[in-house]
Amino acid sequence: MKNVSRILPLYTADTSGVCSALYELGGMCVIHDASGCNSTYTTHDEPRWYDRRSQVFISALTELDAIMGNDERLISDCVSAAADLHPAFIALCGSPMPMMTGVDFDAIAAEIRGRSGIPTFGLHTNGTVSYVEGASQAFEAVVREFVRHVPKREGIGVNILGMTPLDFPLGSDGSVKSWLSANGMEQVCNLGMGSTLEDVKQMASARVNLVVSHTGRAAADYLRKYFDIPCICGVPAGKGFADSLASQLRAAAESSITDRAIIPEACLGDGDTVVIGESVYASSLCAALKADMGIDASLLCPLPADDRYYESTGGERVYAEEDLEAYLREKMPGTVIADPLYKYVIPEGTRHIELPHLAFSGRTWQRSIPDLINTDIKELFK
Repeated sequence: MKNVSRILPLYTADTSGVCSALYELGGMCVIHDASGCNSTYTTHDEPRWYDRRSQVFISALTELDAIMGNDERLISDCVSAAADLHPAFIALCGSPMPMMTGVDFDAIAAEIRGRSGIPTFGLHTNGTVSYVEGASQAFEAVVREFVRHVPKREGIGVNILGMTPLDFPLGSDGSVKSWLSANGMEQVCNLGMGSTLEDVKQMASARVNLVVSHTGRAAADYLRKYFDIPCICGVPAGKGFADSLASQLRAAAESSITDRAIIPEACLGDGDTVVIGESVYASSLCAALKADMGIDASLLCPLPADDRYYESTGGERVYAEEDLEAYLREKMPGTVIADPLYKYVIPEGTRHIELPHLAFSGRTWQRSIPDLINTDIKELFK
């Protein structure tokens, strides 16, 4: 049977991506799903639950509600909760059951907005695809709702797009902010970690966007189209590539280049080392390995990404477990850098350097996730 995972787990679902993207912005996220399902999100997909609160709720959809199409219950519950909690916005997202019954989230969001007077948007998730799609929708929705024209800042202001704990360890927001400051740039907003909704409202004052994961791509496209903010893709991993990325950001800001992505060429080669992971993060690690250690590494991305990120696999999107196993058997790399759970599909004799990914293995190795931003990676991958 095609596309059945016998060994590997699935990546975090789109609903968790939505909640993670919006966690720190002061809004209320409502997942239209059965009672009790919120525990998976709160205990496995969001480490910030342990030290700070966020308004994330389950609608407690019942069988009768689903069969009879009782949308009024969801609407009235959201309006009532909003009256008590006063969120900055309300985000509605779905799970498999409302997908099967054809719930119109846009119409429900419009009704809640009308009754509550609070900005409300529906996000078209269904719990069957990855966090990349969900977080991408959430980031774009927030940008569309709250970003307006404001004067540009003096100097080089930078927006960070796509950073959540699903891809980055806690504290990464501070690391990237320090790296920007050390290179003569200033963070305007880190959409996802370390910023508030007030920071979001100032995003148009930035001169360039840095997309650190594919989840920030849609928001970057919107900001480029309507606010003429150029965009660079990459994570400042290591030292050499971090310096190169800083130079690219300054050049884009000063010349107003509006091309979206600068994809590290190192990930498109045929190196003996393979990095498995999210496209922007993993390709940046490939570039860092080349810059800092002279290692030729190529990317294997099992998640949604721009088409060019699949060039190292011949343009094929290697999503299914059996395709991933077949690719690794054919390539027989000397080293694979990937989450610890990938050890079960890596060919015998191949060296496995473990790089935990919370969106893949959850909190199991959370404390072992390294912060690679502007860091000497030689000790990590020697």
